[in-house]
Amino acid sequence: MNAFMEAMGRVPDLLAAHLLLAASALVLGLLISLPLAVWSARHAGVARVALGFASLVQTIPSLALLALFYPLLLSLSTLVGGGIPALGFLPSLLALTLYALLPILRNGVTGLTGLDPAVIEAADGVGMTAGQKLRLVEAPLVAPVLMAGIRTAAVWTIGAATLSTTVGQPSLGDMIFAGLQTQNWALVLAGCLSAAALALAVDALLGVIEHGIRHRRRAQIWIAAAFLGVGVVFALAPLWPRAGDGQVVTIGAKGFSEQYILARLIGHRLERAGYRVRYREGLGSAVVFGALKSGNIDVYVDYSGTIWANEMHHSDVPTRAAMLGQIAEWARKTSGVKLLGALGFENAYAFAMRSADAQKRGIASLSDLVAISPDLNFASDLEFLERPEWAAVRHAYPLKFKSAHAYNPTFMYRALDSKQADVISAFSSDGRIAAQHLAVLGDPRRAIPGYDAILLIAPGRAQDERLAAALAPLVGHIPVEVMREANYQVDRDDDKASPDQAARWLEKRLGLQ
Repeated sequence: MNAFMEAMGRVPDLLAAHLLLAASALVLGLLISLPLAVWSARHAGVARVALGFASLVQTIPSLALLALFYPLLLSLSTLVGGGIPALGFLPSLLALTLYALLPILRNGVTGLTGLDPAVIEAADGVGMTAGQKLRLVEAPLVAPVLMAGIRTAAVWTIGAATLSTTVGQPSLGDMIFAGLQTQNWALVLAGCLSAAALALAVDALLGVIEHGIRHRRRAQIWIAAAFLGVGVVFALAPLWPRAGDGQVVTIGAKGFSEQYILARLIGHRLERAGYRVRYREGLGSAVVFGALKSGNIDVYVDYSGTIWANEMHHSDVPTRAAMLGQIAEWARKTSGVKLLGALGFENAYAFAMRSADAQKRGIASLSDLVAISPDLNFASDLEFLERPEWAAVRHAYPLKFKSAHAYNPTFMYRALDSKQADVISAFSSDGRIAAQHLAVLGDPRRAIPGYDAILLIAPGRAQDERLAAALAPLVGHIPVEVMREANYQVDRDDDKASPDQAARWLEKRLGLQ
């Protein structure tokens, strides 16, 4: 119960951001759908194209649609010379707006085309203009059918908004994604219940408005609309401007336990320095550095090999020290991002097997794995199979696994433990390597680059000496053995700690309190 109440404490801020996004998408969807529905009802050709497009959008998974707007907006921003945010609110708004179109458009067109022709003829007979006929006759008759579509669109939009976490927009999905990764079911439950409660409340109030329209009860319509409006205003209260907002630092994190812990570690130090902090968690490797460059987040921890391969597009593997120097210079020159320093440990991709299997088969390195790989099943995290590091490994070692599946990192380790997988792309700072008695395979051809954990600061904060001074004690101060212990506190099955608790343990262990 305590864990659930603690999780609910995170709801207000995320609920406000979630509601703002969903309401904006619904309003924009209405502004597009309503005139398009009238036009489509008048022209069969327009209806075929509009409804066909809206139906096509619904066939695209919402997560994929959100992700597609990132490169699209990034390319557009580059084309016009910047100024168009490719992360956060805008891509989320555009994707959710497209999802809201179909139910509103379809119900509007169905309602208009299904009106009794005698009613339309009577309106024409008394000399009504097209505008008068739409406003005084068609709209009142179609309104109940249209409201049913708006209710459907509202519920869909609120549900799909949880996925906006993946493109850097805060939402109740932050809690769900973080809870799934760390197996904090109280966090998942709080996020799901909050999203469901929001959808049910909005649907209920819209249902009252629909009932009032259907039975021509204006008082009922206005009372329900007033409740809806007041509810939205109060729910958005955490987003109202407050004194000292310039002191808020946004800390980014990718979607695995170590990142959640380090984000909290950074947050604790900044709070002691007088800053207010907020967290943007669950960001993918493909978008998080872009979020930093654009100022959507102010600071986060990345890994040198990820920046080297994904952002700088290098395939060579220099020494770790040389790589850090080149990354720092590149980040400063190309985007104004400041590399404050390496934290002292490396979290590299490391192919791992069950120790007993590796010993039995005589496998100690990736070279040994090549001959036997056709008989083995491979499991990776959600990103690895699409990353340049996997291409580099396959180029250096012609591995041909019987199957290759991507998992959430927690379930990747479980797949290995349950023998659904024989080899995984583990992380060298993960405490589960020792806990599950895994054998880490060598990389004699150096296909995988170094992965020093590095602290990166956004251009807008690069000159903030107080922020840098607060975080400087972290640089070079976290041994990999200690990081593994902290990670395992969150990842173990029994007596699990929260990322915040693990971060406080880490501070105490390092003498940083």
